[in-house]
Amino acid sequence: MTVWDDIVGQGPAVAELDRAVRDPAAMTHAWLITGPPGSGRSNAARSFAAALQCPQGGCGTCRECRTSLDGTHADVSMVSTQGLSIKVDVVRELIPEAARRPSVGRWRVIVIEDADRMTEPGGDALLKALEEPTARTVWILCAPSPEDVLVTIRSRTRPVRLRTPPASAVADLLERRDGIDRQMALYAARAAQSHIGLAKRLALDDTARTRRHDVITLASRIRTVGEAVNAAAAIAAIADEEKAAASAERDAQERQKLLETLGADPKARTQPPHIRSQIKALEDDQKTRARRYARDMVDRALIDLLSVYRDALILRAGGISELVNADHMGVVEQVRSAMSPEQLLHAMDAIGTARERIAGNVPPLLALEAMAISLRLPD
Repeated sequence: MTVWDDIVGQGPAVAELDRAVRDPAAMTHAWLITGPPGSGRSNAARSFAAALQCPQGGCGTCRECRTSLDGTHADVSMVSTQGLSIKVDVVRELIPEAARRPSVGRWRVIVIEDADRMTEPGGDALLKALEEPTARTVWILCAPSPEDVLVTIRSRTRPVRLRTPPASAVADLLERRDGIDRQMALYAARAAQSHIGLAKRLALDDTARTRRHDVITLASRIRTVGEAVNAAAAIAAIADEEKAAASAERDAQERQKLLETLGADPKARTQPPHIRSQIKALEDDQKTRARRYARDMVDRALIDLLSVYRDALILRAGGISELVNADHMGVVEQVRSAMSPEQLLHAMDAIGTARERIAGNVPPLLALEAMAISLRLPD
């Protein structure tokens, strides 16, 4: 067992990180781990942090490894955001921490899981810390691609690129780590397009599979403007359902924990002013997180929808690539027979445009309606 066991399909990246752990000449003070969603960026960063703290270089079983992986090691800080961005105040709080020597471990490690979500002032504040590195401090930044972080930060970090792992490797992980049946693991890995976290959810959650089915079948049911508008509303509704399912229990637990921490009575009809202000701040954070999650769920739905047109185009071209939606061949065949290669490409472009608009804060429903009109099947 090692800390790298769950980093699947990333042999070259793991070899580079492991070499840095074991060879001081290969080590540097700042790293940028990039890769597509679901490739395991955050897991790779945590594993690297654990290996840096481990006396054996990443055995996976010692106290240093376990605490680094679960985020409780005194010298490993994990920074992420539940909101839309990492603001400059958050980054500034890390600067004095980075300047201190490790207290119990070999290194002080700071992992920023969503470096692409840093605001420009936040990136500028981080840049100053990277320009004046502290001995025994390591920064590990994670982002979808190098282009998603400031070029000045990019130039001061060592890049490590992850790739989309093979579906078979993701299925192996689900089977070994989570005890999921092989056939279900293969289906989930393929349907999730090798997104490890989503594949696990699809394998374990009937509702998630149903919602994906609802998105996939929209491609065969859009023929009129009215149906296009209804399809856009359906995608938005599916995202809202996902948001509600993911947040309701967690929000209640967070509120309960906050009240316990403050020594407040959870059953009280009203709370003192200082407790009400804390509750209000928590609720604001939860609303921000919910908005981000809903936007991410819309994007995930669009990726699923895009895969239908991708599969149809492969069939049109007589390709032999593995289809994402082999379990929805009726939908794929209907789209393939109704649309020419040019129309399929136009549909894929429309979905890509909608994703860009939503990422740019265009109201999701507006972007979805414009997209869906472009997805109408020819008469």
